[in-house]
Formats: sequence, structure tokens, C-alpha cells
Amino acid sequence: SYYTHRIIEDPEWSLATVPHLTELCLQHIIHNFEKNPILDRLLPEHQRKVLDRLSTGLPLAVTANIISDEDYWERCCTERWRVCDISNYGDSWKRMFFERHLENILKCFIPNTTDPSQVLELIPLCKDYVRKLEVDQFLPPVQVDQKEERDELSDTGSDFGLSEVSTHHYDLGVLITALPHLEELHLTYGVKDCGMNFEWNLFNFTHQDCCNLATAVKMCHNLKVFKLTRSKVDDDKTKLLVRNLLDHPRLVELNLSHNLIRDKGAQAVGKLINRSRLETLDLCNNQIHHLGAQALARALAENSTLTSLNLRLNCVEDKGGEAIGRALLTNTTLKSIHLGSNNLSEPTASLFSQVLAQNTTLTSINFSCNHLGRDGGKQLLEGLADNKALTEFDLRFTEVGQETEYLIHQIVWGNWGAARLGSLQHCSEENI
Repeated sequence: SYYTHRIIEDPEWSLATVPHLTELCLQHIIHNFEKNPILDRLLPEHQRKVLDRLSTGLPLAVTANIISDEDYWERCCTERWRVCDISNYGDSWKRMFFERHLENILKCFIPNTTDPSQVLELIPLCKDYVRKLEVDQFLPPVQVDQKEERDELSDTGSDFGLSEVSTHHYDLGVLITALPHLEELHLTYGVKDCGMNFEWNLFNFTHQDCCNLATAVKMCHNLKVFKLTRSKVDDDKTKLLVRNLLDHPRLVELNLSHNLIRDKGAQAVGKLINRSRLETLDLCNNQIHHLGAQALARALAENSTLTSLNLRLNCVEDKGGEAIGRALLTNTTLKSIHLGSNNLSEPTASLFSQVLAQNTTLTSINFSCNHLGRDGGKQLLEGLADNKALTEFDLRFTEVGQETEYLIHQIVWGNWGAARLGSLQHCSEENI
């Protein structure tokens, strides 16, 4: 008989040891985490191994309330967004993820098309982590029956897009009132990157939108900062918003810049100043004239909370500028005021020279891009003679003269140096 001797080798065989049973168990937990999320019952070192290897694509319904580990949420953020700065989110990666995730859903939400459950189902998962929302886009509904919409347009309506009736945006009411920790709300009603598809109706902030938003903000009792910018907010919408913000318990900052607010809207805001705890008010780039400025001045004369007022790029002129100046002769709270580009001239400068001589609270004044003139500049310089409080004074493009501007700068620079030295000494004393 013949015997055959053969040698058979396994090309994949190696000396590597079989994984430990613990490792096999951890692999099983990781692969089945969605169906059976086991974490709390593991030892700390085993938890670490699981968290480091979990997929960032797991459903939020599984991870939101189970995983608090910041390293895991850091991976979720950095894998999704190229730029991640957690200093704007209380140094919390988890907060950053949920705020930005919710913002992205709102920016892409199309009324009557997007399923509302996308937002509603997220609320219980994110409500404990969302403290600030910045939404710079709201999409209008998709127009289904174009002919019907065209029939509703007036003769001139074609120049301004479709009617308001069909362009209401997502109602934030249910969401905002369900976020107990929401402190900041920054909104812009418009569409980004619309390109060749531009239509005016993409930028409508309708009356119904305003009603919905005003009601929601009123119910958001922890709200501290409210910004509604570049949204065509006019006088009527301003008055509606103000009615719902009167006596708000925590609101300290209101920004309605880059809108269409005129005198009546400014008068409404004047009422709000003394019926709230506002500290910062920004009405930059609106259409406020002297009547609106005078209303704000009357409120400012009696106010004891506002520290910053921005009226840049309006048209308050000297009647409005003088009214504000007279208010600052008695006001002892305001620290910063911006009156740049308001068609001001020498009479306002003359009154503010008195303000500089008497007011010991103001630290920053901006008069840039006005026509104060050389005489106005000289009067401001005289008012600064004994002023020790002002540390910022912007007089660019005010025609006060180069020499006067230099002398004023020297005084203000000296005040800034003294204030900084005093602050450093105060800090060193506290450390001692």
C-alpha cells in the first residue's frame, strides 16, 4: 500500500491569542447598543471602552438621555461640523450638539411639507440642554398652485412676490415654550443663498408670524436675550412685540437692528424701557427720526437699568440728539451710547459738552459719521476738561478738525489708562 504525506498550512493563522471574554462581551454591547443600551451597569474602565467605540450615528432617542460623556459628544460634533467652538456653548459639547442640531432642523423646515414630528420628537431629548437658539433662516411654504396665488396679487403685487397669506413660517410657539432653560433667542426671517430663485416673498415676516412669535416670547419666562434682526419689522409689528414684552421678568437685552422701525415703533420701545429690566438696547439701522428719539430720551431720563443704547444709522437729527443729551444730564446708569450716522451737527455737540462736564457714568460715546464741525469739536473738548470717566470717544468723519480730535484722544486715552490701572489694583487687592 502507498501512503501520501501532505503538509497543509492555514495562511491566516497567527499566534494572536483569542480575545478575552470581557472584550467579546464589550464588542457585543457596542454592536447591539441601539437595541439594548447597557452602560451604567458597566465598570468605569469598561464604560470608557464602550463610549470610545460607539458610533456617532446612533439614534438620538437612544443616546440623548443615556450618554453624558463629553468625549462622545465631541466626536459627534467634530464629525458633523468643520468649525466647533464650544466657548459659545458654555464649554459643553453636548449642549453644542443639541443646539446646532435643532437650529439646522428649523433652518430647513418647510411649512406644510416637513413633518412637524421632526421637531416635536426632538423636544423631550434636547429640552434639558438648549439654552440658546440662533436661526438665521426660515423657509416659506412651497407654492403648489401658482395660478391661484397669482390671482390673489394686486396690480403692483407682482413686484413684491406672492401674497402674505401663503408665506407664514414655522410657528416657534410649541418649541420655545417647551424649552425651560432657553435664555437667548436670535432670529432672522429670510432665506440664505437663494441665488437666482430670489423673490420678495422669501423675506416676509408676516403679521401672523409676529403674533405667533410675540405670544411665544411672552411665555418664555427665562429669556434674557432676544434678537430679531433683518426681518422687516415695522412699527405695527414692533408695537405687537412690545405689548408682549412689557414687564418681562428676565429680559435684559433687546436687538431689533436692521429693520423698518420708525417713530411710532420707537415710542413703543420707549415704554418698554421703563417696563422691563433692559440693560442693552440695539435699534441700529432703522428709520427713527427725532420724534422717536425724543420718546426714547424721555424713557432714558427716568430709567435706572439701561447701560447700552445703539441708535447708529438712523436719522434722529439735532432735535433727537439734543433730547438724548438732556436725558443724560440726569441719567446715572447708561455707560455706552452710539449715535453714529444720524445727521447730527453742532447743536448736539454743544449739549453733549454739558453732558461730558456733568455725567460721571458714560464711558463710551460714538459720534462717527456726523457733521459736528470744528466749533462742535471745540465745545466737546471743553466739556472733557474735567471728565475722568470717558474711555472711548469715536469722532471719525465728524469734521471736528485733526488737532481737536488729537487732543480729545489724548484725554480719553489718559482716562482709559487710569481706569485700567485702577482695575488692576482692585484685582490685586482682592487676591491678597
